[in-house]
Amino acid sequence: MRRSRNISARRCWSIKTSNLAAVSLFAALTAIGAFIKIPLPYVPFTLQVLFVYLAGSLLGSKKGMLSQLVYVGIGLAGVPVFTQGGGIGYFLQPTFGYLLGFIAAAYVVGFIIERIQNPKTIHFILANLAGIFVVYLIGVPYLYLALNTWMGVTSSWGHILLVGFVYGIGGDIILTVLAGMLTMRLYKAFHSIRNRHVNVQKTM
Repeated sequence: MRRSRNISARRCWSIKTSNLAAVSLFAALTAIGAFIKIPLPYVPFTLQVLFVYLAGSLLGSKKGMLSQLVYVGIGLAGVPVFTQGGGIGYFLQPTFGYLLGFIAAAYVVGFIIERIQNPKTIHFILANLAGIFVVYLIGVPYLYLALNTWMGVTSSWGHILLVGFVYGIGGDIILTVLAGMLTMRLYKAFHSIRNRHVNVQKTM
């Protein structure tokens, strides 16, 4: 009896370690995505959102969100993982709202996928579209607030929508499709690991 408990404890520890590694991996990938960018006024186009989609779909809502919280937390702690460096003062950057959007988007994508028994590529794409909607829903108003208050740059909503939404949405939609196709190839492996975690918890 004691031996079976020890085996279950070791399995649980192993799975928790793998989950921690997965969360850290996607935090690191999001950081890498920040440096693969196309410079645009105020809001550069980056590959970060690709890894936000993957984190939500493959890790689930909570761990996907956690990966982005880790990423943002590391950046605010001073590690230069954002497109323009890092540090606690980064929340004053006009693009910080998009980083907050990444946290919410990873949760939304995972939340949607978790409620579909056998998700297909189209489900991942639609979940990603919901995720990018959340990113812009948070990021664009934050951009407007930052420019028109503490940055002292008078910008109309029309200009904000142009630089904060129109310039980037085309590329982001392409990434939703690419991420959906890539996720379909990876989902079974990640899903089996998550199921093993649940089964081990039930047996303990």
